[in-house]
Amino acid sequence: MAEDRKRARRLRCAVYTRKSSEEGLEQEFNSLQAQREACEAFIASQKSEGWQALPAAYDDGGWSGGTLLADFLPEST
Repeated sequence: MAEDRKRARRLRCAVYTRKSSEEGLEQEFNSLQAQREACEAFIASQKSEGWQALPAAYDDGGWSGGTLLADFLPEST
């Protein structure tokens, strides 16, 4: 029974990538793409556990950590 629940479990995974400067983002293959590929490879390695990468890309190129929280946290927090 526990084995059936484990097989039926599905975990949808969002991949968020960030680079603190815009330097190099114009390249054909850049850091954001490399981060995404690494995350998707890890998610794929967990497929037997029900992990599935979401197709949407959540990329922030050129954002520094100092402004990141201010831009993404809801005002109510």
